[in-house]
Amino acid sequence: MEPQVAPSGTIVLVGFMGAGKSTGARSLAAELNAQALDSDREFEQLIGEPIEAFFDREGEAAFRAREEEVVCELLARDDAQVIALGGGAVQSERVREALARHTVVHLEIDPQDAWRRASGRGRPLARDPGRFGSLWRDRRALYESVADAVVPPSDRDALRRALPSVRSLRDAPPGTRLVWAGAESGDYPVFLGRGLIEAGFFPGLGGRRFVVTDENVARLQRVEGDARIVAMPGEEHKTIHGAEHVLRSLAQGGAERGDLVVAVGGGVVGDLAGFCAAVYQRGMRHVQIPTTLVAQVDSAYGGKTGVDLPEGKNYVGAYHQPSAVLCDPAALDTLPAEEAAAGYVEVVKTALIAGGALWARVRQGEQVGGPEIMGCVRTKLTVVAEDERDGGRRQVLNLGHTVGHAIEAATGYERYRHGEAVGIGLLAALRLSERDNLRAEVGELLASRGLPLTFTGASVDVVLALVQRDKKREGGRVPFVLVEAPGQVTPGHEIDPAALRAAVEDVREG
Repeated sequence: MEPQVAPSGTIVLVGFMGAGKSTGARSLAAELNAQALDSDREFEQLIGEPIEAFFDREGEAAFRAREEEVVCELLARDDAQVIALGGGAVQSERVREALARHTVVHLEIDPQDAWRRASGRGRPLARDPGRFGSLWRDRRALYESVADAVVPPSDRDALRRALPSVRSLRDAPPGTRLVWAGAESGDYPVFLGRGLIEAGFFPGLGGRRFVVTDENVARLQRVEGDARIVAMPGEEHKTIHGAEHVLRSLAQGGAERGDLVVAVGGGVVGDLAGFCAAVYQRGMRHVQIPTTLVAQVDSAYGGKTGVDLPEGKNYVGAYHQPSAVLCDPAALDTLPAEEAAAGYVEVVKTALIAGGALWARVRQGEQVGGPEIMGCVRTKLTVVAEDERDGGRRQVLNLGHTVGHAIEAATGYERYRHGEAVGIGLLAALRLSERDNLRAEVGELLASRGLPLTFTGASVDVVLALVQRDKKREGGRVPFVLVEAPGQVTPGHEIDPAALRAAVEDVREG
């Protein structure tokens, strides 16, 4: 494994054609009062003609050789603060080695948008749409391999807003990666790196920090703050009464809207603290520091916060995006095996939604590490960016949750962990999807972690009644998320009551 190198102050933008690297470099340079360097422009000044003319006359091999020299000279400059590289520069191993000393930002772009922006603009590799698409797929992995930070497709000003977070990577443990999360109501940085908590890393957000955690996490994970609010652990305490304890503690501590609620813990703490931040003085900022697998791959992102009522899970809540998420896989080292297994269900669920490379890795059944966590994070952030308020695409994230939530409620939130109940619900959803082979494969993955494949402690009728009270119900109808194949997951399906009963009976023990 290559040694991890702390990034320098030089910011290097990489990405496919049309991603906006040149524009982004000028924007960052203006913020830093610096000069923007552009490898394509430097190349053309060196040869005295457009790249297209040189490329057509000398061929791609000659172009790449000269480009490598130009790029490596730029990367060696001590005065360089912002550099934009041509789309294919990262194909050079020498360039990739030189990039290890810098802060590399991957500006993502969809292939359709890339073609619209690049074709007909004098780019020699943007003439044939078929080859263009193949290049996009081939280079994507290279960009990911060198990137310290990723800015997904969004408005052109996102890179400028992300600049403080990108620069803060210099203070993070080596190997930390940043993903800029976008949503309609606001965007924020997600830092993923082993050792973030131990290093005391925290983005420069200002304000006092009111750390909300639970009794178990408080003993294991020390996150410094100006005040500490300790809640009772467990879903059974994610209630209006639990929220009142946190809210009154904030008031008694003199918390103001400019301060920060810092949620340190699993999904329960994150939901509870985020909800309190959303409603305290009509809204204050919060930071999520997830310490369980389910929180690191799912619940810490996307802004859904809430508490439970006896009548249903998450019946009281608000959409409130965090100001930052700090995801430290080292926190999972102290996680009990049962909690890690329960979180694994969300990994499987997200991999089914993503399909492709993430599903290919997860279906092997190996231990979950940084790449799998990052894959899940990227999948969820992509879905949320498209549909923040659960009006369409985001509903796919509820795969397995409709029956799973009903099982949790029917058993008093005491018999099954959230992930365990969702795993059973996932099997029911695959039964409803009529995907028997996939259901068997998923069942084997869950069983390999010692997870239950059936439930007990509640009748089928009680679970079905609770399904009908699901908070996603509209017009008296509960929509279901079904699976056609990995990567082909769709929401909004109406299910025949007899088929639903059969699916729930199928996962009822005995």
